[in-house]
Amino acid sequence: MAHRALTTTAAAFATAAALLLTACGGGDDASSDDIDDAGNSSPSPTASNPSAAPGVKRPVIKLPSSFQLTFENWTSSDPVEQAMLDDAKEEVRAGYAAIIANDPDSEAVTFYDTEGIRGLTKQWIKSYTNKDLTVIGKLPAFDPKVVMAGNGKGAALTYCTDETDAKTRNRKTGKVEGNPAGTTPYVRYSVSLVKNEQGVWQNSSVHSERRKCSK
Repeated sequence: MAHRALTTTAAAFATAAALLLTACGGGDDASSDDIDDAGNSSPSPTASNPSAAPGVKRPVIKLPSSFQLTFENWTSSDPVEQAMLDDAKEEVRAGYAAIIANDPDSEAVTFYDTEGIRGLTKQWIKSYTNKDLTVIGKLPAFDPKVVMAGNGKGAALTYCTDETDAKTRNRKTGKVEGNPAGTTPYVRYSVSLVKNEQGVWQNSSVHSERRKCSK
């Protein structure tokens, strides 16, 4: 599966980054309506959750039923941590939606990434779209752990994904592929985030490692 290299840092928590975002899982082809929805990044009139920054119009991100991205136990009793987790989830969803919609210039990705890594994120998306690949299946993201910066403007997030049922599908040939035989399906992500002037938490770097977590 393709890797995304994110080497620009934007906060004290930032680290060198290499992001693996794979999609997996068999299933029926998404309808044309589903694909259109996946790329819908028109602004929503209000924040989608009470912990989000008030007055900020966030992109509407929709994923088709052919790709089930789930977030297990991404909750916190601290409203600041919850706001960060919510934005971190949307960044992940935005990346997959951009692949599915064949949209390397996704406005939603731009919204949730710092300026320093947007170009690299675009390259990662194009590593799929240039090969006529989309993503399908099931991808759970679980075991999130958060460390907040003392100034409240930075955060470090780690979480795991299980790629057992995640796959790519060629748009032209319909060929479906998963990870090579013998590859562990578990990937651990370490993410650095910063809060911008509008109060939106944006990814500033990501690092991924296989065999570093399990369910």
